[in-house]
Amino acid sequence: MSPRVSIVMPVYNEGDEIVPVLDRIFEGVTLPSEVLVVYDTSKDTTAPVLEAYAEKCPQVVPTLNTYGHGPGNAIRFGIDQARAECVVVTMADGSDDPRQIDDLARLVERGVVVAAASRYAPGGQQVGGPALKGILSRLAGLSLHLFCRIGTRDATNSFKAYQTSFVREVGIDSRAGFEIGLELTAKAKRLRRPIAEIPTIWLERQVGLSNFKLAQWIPRYLYWYRFAFGRRLTVDELKAATRGLQAANNKEQG
Repeated sequence: MSPRVSIVMPVYNEGDEIVPVLDRIFEGVTLPSEVLVVYDTSKDTTAPVLEAYAEKCPQVVPTLNTYGHGPGNAIRFGIDQARAECVVVTMADGSDDPRQIDDLARLVERGVVVAAASRYAPGGQQVGGPALKGILSRLAGLSLHLFCRIGTRDATNSFKAYQTSFVREVGIDSRAGFEIGLELTAKAKRLRRPIAEIPTIWLERQVGLSNFKLAQWIPRYLYWYRFAFGRRLTVDELKAATRGLQAANNKEQG
């Protein structure tokens, strides 16, 4: 059966801790799905666990990223391998609620190009996590909502669903971090494509350490924050506007 939703999950040395996360996904998702779990190297401790899990559950697709290291490249690679017209990005730390994947995917099926799970919408909540990271995320999300009318109160959250054809149309310029969620939301806003949100409760991971590098990635978030403001663009104009960033990325990775 062809999947209605492709779930992309970047991982880094999760080992056996990935098992309960996958179990919860299959308990919570009812739509036909594939789960592309993307790792950067065959030596990642998650890889053998995924291979064993996939033997009993072929919906799990262990995926070796060839675009370069980092969660941004892993997410890009996973989306490029997705077979469904809706792709949901979720984290491997269990912080996201997989029961909401169906609702996010159905919003995309109704024509939304970005469907966000929002911690800051009425009924949403963030439980735990670094205080500074939470404050900056909330300020960015609410200011974009109020002053940019971006369509969600939580543009920085990675837990989002996308229309796959939209992502492939506009491309992903982010390479290293988790700013892809903000990038694609900002691009949809500049193109005046529909964006929607549902409330979510985000829980800080209980096992292991977060791979979020706040100081390193803040400048990249700021780039896409500023980019969200501005006149309506065509796709060609959007690509021209981000050409400098593309060149910088190519130089950095070259």
